[in-house]
Amino acid sequence: MTKLTAAITAVGKYLPEYVLTNKILETMVETNDEWIVTRTGIKERRILKEGGKGTGFLAIKAAQDLLSKSQLDPKEIDLVIVATATPDMQAASTGAYVAHEIGASNAFAFDMDSACSSFLFGMSVVSGFIESGKYKKVLLIGADKNSSMIDYSDRATCIIFGDGAGAVLFEPNEEGLGLQDEYLRTDGSGREFLRVLKGGSVNPLKKGEVFGAHECFAHQDGKTVFKNAVFNMADVSEKILDRNNLTKEDVNWLAAHQANKRIIDATANRIGLAEEQVMINIEKYGNTTSATLPLLLADYESQLKKGDTIVFAAFGGGFSWGSIYFKWAYNS
Repeated sequence: MTKLTAAITAVGKYLPEYVLTNKILETMVETNDEWIVTRTGIKERRILKEGGKGTGFLAIKAAQDLLSKSQLDPKEIDLVIVATATPDMQAASTGAYVAHEIGASNAFAFDMDSACSSFLFGMSVVSGFIESGKYKKVLLIGADKNSSMIDYSDRATCIIFGDGAGAVLFEPNEEGLGLQDEYLRTDGSGREFLRVLKGGSVNPLKKGEVFGAHECFAHQDGKTVFKNAVFNMADVSEKILDRNNLTKEDVNWLAAHQANKRIIDATANRIGLAEEQVMINIEKYGNTTSATLPLLLADYESQLKKGDTIVFAAFGGGFSWGSIYFKWAYNS
């Protein structure tokens, strides 16, 4: 019997209209364009400013873009997963709402969160569903409204994060394309270095408490996060190549989480890839957390060829990180 693999067959994306440039940030916090670009590679990021709209809105728009491009009937979708660190609300599933709004009436849906590694880990989950043979069309959406947890007077975080969403359709493949191998890791001792302290079950908001307190926003120990991200993303990328007896000549693309250009460069250098083999859009979008990897695929779709080898890599709060060896399944 031919082995089933989970292959990507369509992509879509959505970015909010408002562009928050480094020049605008100069008027909001003590920083400047040169400082931001030199340290992060980011020039601008998109922000969802409309009231009453959240991650679900971004995810729906990205899914609708995919459906429009692929001419897929949403009723054919078996499962919708929304990978996000910023769900619309507690208790109610953002994924269920998204599936309903896009017309995926025959799908079940859920959310999953592992910070910036959410989409990467979601690829592993989708692969399991597809390889079981029970599910034929699975929609994985990476979406985050990071602006909802950012203090725009905190230079350490406000320059980094943006809002956005990317959607990817997975289907069974019998040609040996799609997800080939994965190397995924977590270390819970790192959660104190990148977190939102208040609003969860440990420190819930109390009745009458005003949202906007210092603890309600994302905070990070930048040096510790950077150090761990540089080492771990590069390390797992090298390990996935070694385990599959791949050399740099076998790899067409690196699709790395877009958190900091220096981290991306370090990962590429570790596995010996040239600049033109590295997918990058951090300068336009910043760190969109769960959305960075699918946004890369959407932006580079026209350059990808059937059979191309892609190394995915990500690192996120928790700590969580990993790498996936993947073969592209179609020519656009």
